[in-house]
Amino acid sequence: MRQHYESMPRNDANFVPLTPLSFISRTADLFPNRTAVIYGERRYTWAESYARMRRLASALTKAGYGLGDTVSVIAANTPEMFEAHSGVPMAGCVLNSINTRVEAETIAYILEHGDCRVLITDTAFAPTVGPALDSLDPEVRARIRVIDIRDPAMGDLPPLADEDYESFLATGDPQFDWQMPADEWQALALNYTSGTSGRPKGVVYHHRGAYLMSMGTATGWQLPQHPTYLYIVPMFHCNGWCHVWTMTMMAGTIVLIREISAESIFGAIGTHQVTHFGGAPIVLSLLVNAPEEMRPKLDYRVKAFTAGAPPPAAILQKMAEMDFEVMQVYGLTETYGHVTQCVWREE
Repeated sequence: MRQHYESMPRNDANFVPLTPLSFISRTADLFPNRTAVIYGERRYTWAESYARMRRLASALTKAGYGLGDTVSVIAANTPEMFEAHSGVPMAGCVLNSINTRVEAETIAYILEHGDCRVLITDTAFAPTVGPALDSLDPEVRARIRVIDIRDPAMGDLPPLADEDYESFLATGDPQFDWQMPADEWQALALNYTSGTSGRPKGVVYHHRGAYLMSMGTATGWQLPQHPTYLYIVPMFHCNGWCHVWTMTMMAGTIVLIREISAESIFGAIGTHQVTHFGGAPIVLSLLVNAPEEMRPKLDYRVKAFTAGAPPPAAILQKMAEMDFEVMQVYGLTETYGHVTQCVWREE
C-alpha cells in the first residue's frame, strides 16, 4: 500500500500550512465583540483589532513591501506592537521586533544585518533610535522607511519620521484580502539574541514553529478559553514567548502595560481580573516585596509563568500565599521561548 499512500498529492483539500495567522481570523469570526486588547483608556474588540491588522497589511502591500521584506519594530508593549505580530506577516513580510534596551550601535547593526525596509518605532526611544539611524551608511538608511508610534501616554514627543502609525494605517483597507503563507517554512519573524559578548545572532522563526509553540503553551499551561492575560514579557523577547499568538488562539483579553512595577502590575490585576501572566523571576520579587496594601484582594488564583534562573523557594512560597500559582519554564530565542517546564506534583 505504501506506493498508493505516497502517490496521493497534497492539495488545498487535504493540506494547509500551519500558521499562527489562522488564529486571528477564527477568533475574529467567532468572538468579534469580545475585548481583545486593553491599554490604558484604549480598548479594541477582536473585530476591531483584526481590522487594524488588515489595514497594516494592506498599507504595507500598497507601499510595495511583500514576501521576505523585513519590517522592524522598536516599541513597548502597546497595541501597535500587538497588531504588528499579525499585520506584518499578513503582508508576507517578516517581523523583526528589536530589544528596546540595547544601545544605538546594536540597533544600527540589526537594522543593517536584518535588511530592514520599514522601521516602526515609538518616539519614546528616539534617544537611541535617532543616533542609530544617523550612523547607518547613507545607502542603507535610504532604503528604510520610518514610521512613528506616537503614544499619548508618553506626552507630545518630537517626531523621528514624517509619518505616524495611525496615518499609515489609514491608507490601508480594513477588509484587505490577505493570504495565508503558501509554505509553513516561510519566515514569520526575525529575532536577535542578546546578552552575549559578541554581535547579536539572528534567529528566524517560521510559521509552523510559532503555531506549534502556541499549541504547546495552551496545553502545558492548561489554558481555558478567554483568559485575561497581562503582558509583562516584552514582545521583543522571543515575540513575547509567542503568547501574542497563543492568546489570540484562545480568544483571550490581553492587558498591556508600559511600566513594569509592582504598582502597575497589581493595579492591572485588580482592575481587569487578570488570570495569567508571564515574567522573569525579578518580577516575582517585585510583587512579594511590595507593600501589602498595594496587593489586590483576590478570590481566585492567578497563574504565572516565570522563565530564567529558578526563583528561590521563599519567593515561590510567598507567591503561593498571595494566591499566585507559579510554574517555572525555560527556553531560548532559538526555541521560540519556553520549551521546558517544571510541573508541580501532587506530592
